[in-house]
Amino acid sequence: MYQSLLFCHSALRWFVLVGLLYSIFRAYKGYSSKLPFTKTDNSVRHWTATIAHIQLIFGILIYVQSPIVKYFWKNFSEGMQSTDIAFFGILHILLMLSAIVLITIGSALAKRKQNDSDKFKTILLWFSIALIVIFIAIPWPFSPLANRPYFR
Repeated sequence: MYQSLLFCHSALRWFVLVGLLYSIFRAYKGYSSKLPFTKTDNSVRHWTATIAHIQLIFGILIYVQSPIVKYFWKNFSEGMQSTDIAFFGILHILLMLSAIVLITIGSALAKRKQNDSDKFKTILLWFSIALIVIFIAIPWPFSPLANRPYFR
């Protein structure tokens, strides 16, 4: 089951990234061109947040089953000495939880704004910050913190 969850989590990251990039693109275009905030914009905002939350559920399920995380918590001082183990034991989950919180706050704030320009601006700001955090927290093949393949 762990391997299946890991595969789903790895594949779903691409949907999260594409959703965020598309949301940010639409928000930038809408804000800079002073476009109206349409039902499509609202759907993109909503589905980006929803996909991110689904990814969070997979991440939490993996976290509680991961042999790396179990080793990290049983051997905390040794685990903190290894960048790879410490990354998955604490850094990855803290950064990703922070990113999900940023997405959730940005989505909720944008939903409640009255002005279309303010909706776009809110999405642009909060989702962009979340995307930066996510880019840092993903174990890319080139990452100095921990690296994994693009697809598991």
